[in-house]
Amino acid sequence: MTLLEANGRKCSFLREVTSEIPNVTVVQGRAEEQEPDGFGVALAKALAPPPVAAEWCLPLVAPGGAAVLFVGPTADAEAVGRVSERVGGGPAEQLPGLLVVPKLEPTPPGFPRRPGVARKRPLA
Repeated sequence: MTLLEANGRKCSFLREVTSEIPNVTVVQGRAEEQEPDGFGVALAKALAPPPVAAEWCLPLVAPGGAAVLFVGPTADAEAVGRVSERVGGGPAEQLPGLLVVPKLEPTPPGFPRRPGVARKRPLA
């Protein structure tokens, strides 16, 4: 399991609390800076609005995997689905409190976009 966190203090805390857990790695960095298609599942809670979280998480996931987004009751699964199609994913499945977005094909060229662009200019 890889935990990705941009904040250095939070990374230090995560390293400390996971030091006794086997197979857990903490990486300091941003989603946009990671190699695409490298993980089976990406899980995001309180990261960003769901369409932005989908754009950040899906490029991390290999085809056949999924991004799982914790969402509130007003989450727009359709908007997440539109973003998903642009970055190699399929329609989002809405479950209570979650959106599960499958990754169907490799991340297309141009994604992930530069750090900060997804939040400033969302795809949906």
